[in-house]
Amino acid sequence: MTENDQTFEFSEFSGEFVDDDVTVILRIYRPAGTNLDWTLEVFDEEGNTTIWNDTFDTDRDAFEEFLATVQRDGIRSFLDEPVQRLH
Repeated sequence: MTENDQTFEFSEFSGEFVDDDVTVILRIYRPAGTNLDWTLEVFDEEGNTTIWNDTFDTDRDAFEEFLATVQRDGIRSFLDEPVQRLH
């Protein structure tokens, strides 16, 4: 199976997130049918992507990391150039 054929299971925490008049799309996912760790990815209004290098044991852990980043750095930090974040 090629990477393009891969299907994913998306967390219920995935979706649109709005704060300070900024909207981002939050994607928390893992390969479908597995118990692998979760990947955290954020898309800004321009379609740029921020992805965390590390994966998360649970989708809740990934969501809490996203919220902590917003609280620490602000939602506008996702509007800067796309970055890879360590967790």
